[in-house]
Amino acid sequence: MPLLAKDFVPEKSKGGMFKSGRIQSFQEVLEAANIWIKENPAIDVLNVETVVLPNIHESDEEGSMDTELWTGGESSSHWYQLLRVWYRQD
Repeated sequence: MPLLAKDFVPEKSKGGMFKSGRIQSFQEVLEAANIWIKENPAIDVLNVETVVLPNIHESDEEGSMDTELWTGGESSSHWYQLLRVWYRQD
């Protein structure tokens, strides 16, 4: 059985002209992971880890599965904490 991983990334809503977008709380991300685990009884959860990545919501990035996430020296970066569930499936 191959080792698989599923990421639970905090969703970000679009902001307005004078309002920043809302990022889901870590508790909401944890609840989404727990729901997914309960709804998939055929999986064998091996490990759950927190991962912190930069700029995953930027338009030129591919989210948590991007192999190259960019952060510059003088420009600002936004870092996001997500959950990664490692599992095997029958």
